[in-house]
Amino acid sequence: MMIHAVSRRRFLAGSSLLLASGAMLKFGFAQSAPQRGGQLIVAADSEPRNLNPAIVASNGVFFIASKVVEPLAEASFEGPDGLAPRLAVSWSGADDGLSATFKLREGVTWHDGAPFTSQDVAFSAMNLWKPLQNLGRTIFKDLEAVDTPDDLTAVFRFSQPTPFQLIRNALPAVTSVVPKHIYEEGDIASNPANLQPVGTGPFKFAEHRPGEYYRLVRNDAYWADDLPQLDEIIYRVLADRAAAAGALEAEEIQLAAFSMVPLADLARIDQVDDIEIKPEGYEALTYQLVVEINHRRRELADLRVRQAIAHAIDTDFVVKTIFLGYASPATGPVPSNDPQFYTPDVPTYPFDVARANTLLDEAGYKRDANGTRFSLKLLPAPYFNETRQFGAYLRQALASVGIDAEIVNNDAAAHQKAVYTDHAFDLAVAPPVYRGDPAISTTILVQSDLPAGVPFSNQGGYSNPEMDALIAKAATTLDPGERVALYKQFQAMVKADLPLINVAEWGFITVARSSVQNIGNTPRWAVSNWADTWINT
Repeated sequence: MMIHAVSRRRFLAGSSLLLASGAMLKFGFAQSAPQRGGQLIVAADSEPRNLNPAIVASNGVFFIASKVVEPLAEASFEGPDGLAPRLAVSWSGADDGLSATFKLREGVTWHDGAPFTSQDVAFSAMNLWKPLQNLGRTIFKDLEAVDTPDDLTAVFRFSQPTPFQLIRNALPAVTSVVPKHIYEEGDIASNPANLQPVGTGPFKFAEHRPGEYYRLVRNDAYWADDLPQLDEIIYRVLADRAAAAGALEAEEIQLAAFSMVPLADLARIDQVDDIEIKPEGYEALTYQLVVEINHRRRELADLRVRQAIAHAIDTDFVVKTIFLGYASPATGPVPSNDPQFYTPDVPTYPFDVARANTLLDEAGYKRDANGTRFSLKLLPAPYFNETRQFGAYLRQALASVGIDAEIVNNDAAAHQKAVYTDHAFDLAVAPPVYRGDPAISTTILVQSDLPAGVPFSNQGGYSNPEMDALIAKAATTLDPGERVALYKQFQAMVKADLPLINVAEWGFITVARSSVQNIGNTPRWAVSNWADTWINT
């Protein structure tokens, strides 16, 4: 992935500081120790309708809830398989793929004082991850039962072989554990804890004032005795992402993650004293710019039309102009920074307006007297400036080939309802996340027969039995090499049939006051628990 000059300069400066720190240690100088206490004020650009990551596994939810509700394991730059223990301390899979065993952490309590046990894991898996969660319902579809031989052991049993490689890769995103004693009575979907979560994490949920802020406070009974460092985390709601840069400069906030400071502002804010720009901490959160397609529309059900739309998009222009070089063109549904599964051996659709026009003519959609072939409703996702900007660009690109696109802008809640529940769109701009395995949040974008209301899934009505069969086979293939081969076939099939159009892939930038320490020290830092983050006063 391309790194902008500002980021490169900051990265090199950070490397120099690391070398300097090493020299200081070598000659007997001590680094400053973490300071306990303080309030971290963070920019937030949305207010999720549901803060339960066991139901909605998305970065908008994780950004807040991951400090409160913990998974079995978290992504790490160190340790075996790139994972660090959280509520589980070890994990193993049976050779036949029919079971996986987790040994759980001892001495953990929920924020209300109740003990954490294997019963909580079993309840979360069977009652939330499998039937309700947007990602888990695919990964755990063959989960038959979770045995709890003792309070610190959970044995997952599957009716069909399930690759342990997949389970292991899914642990950070899919296995947020909720308390059984709070959720076992009544309707899970309407439980008040979905808005005021109770977890085992380093911070407790304190309050939410709509339109103003979320407040989290230190969990003094956290299982890691010397953590957390901070007293409080305040998420200040800034609906206008462009306001984040000014808020940082005015010291009204101390940190803005997920490129909430617009890319166009980075060069200027980089010159401000005591503000740091950090690209680290998103390595396991590769975002993909995708055009979602409603195949219920007669025109869009025609492959030639979808191919024409792909040819009408100038991906180099998108990367250079919208992302200012902080992205790279996408070749397919698996990003190029995944060395295990990625393949470039897929059909391509180079920018070619003439070819796009020819395909539309061949499909029978001639221009009328106004030069228009047909009209579409285009819904850009409101989460990032880049998705909105790409929506405006796509409207122009479609106009160049005679397609009139009406842009419909919604807030996050209305956008999700329109696209993933009501199917009230023709094209939508989406930023799905690739999570290290095609079976995690990637195949769900194209597999058929998913119920309405599942966020970030195929709600465009695309149905391809051959694609579904390939996805199902890969989901039960135990041999890692065979799984890789199947997912390379999957990438080629997606690019050949275009159920959606992959445009670009990118990481994000964190901008923070230099007093904020331990930023970007894990591959999912922005959505991790921030237990070791501290403020140097």
